[in-house]
Amino acid sequence: MTVHLVIEQELPAPCEQVFDTIHDYRHRLEWDTLLRRAYTVDDAPPARGVTAVCTAAWWLGGYSFRTRYVTFDRPTVAAIKLESRPPFFAAWAASIRHTSLPGGRSRATYTMTFTVRPARLAPLLEPVAKALFRRETQRRLRALARHLARSS
Repeated sequence: MTVHLVIEQELPAPCEQVFDTIHDYRHRLEWDTLLRRAYTVDDAPPARGVTAVCTAAWWLGGYSFRTRYVTFDRPTVAAIKLESRPPFFAAWAASIRHTSLPGGRSRATYTMTFTVRPARLAPLLEPVAKALFRRETQRRLRALARHLARSS
């Protein structure tokens, strides 16, 4: 079974600023509550085909994930898919779409799709993973909003 989540957050900055902030790996840890390390391979600028490595906070298991940008269309949308094989995901992908709002604000719509493994444990693991990802993604996007508000 595949889990699909959509989380939206209004942000106090225009799409261009939000997009650039999210994909600025040198400053990512200033706001990203899920990570303790983030970089692109060979320090490449984010773009379609570039691989990023993100390491989760210790309290989230501390796993490192390799993802590849499959879409990078500044300032509208970026999408990634999992390249590494952590022990608990058979597949994982996410996108973040930016929509302009009045007053120099924007809305980020984060969409995540994943399949857990082993498949026989999916009925037990998926509801827990879905709830955890929903809560932590909401927390992460709120932290991004606070960071952008301070930067303005």
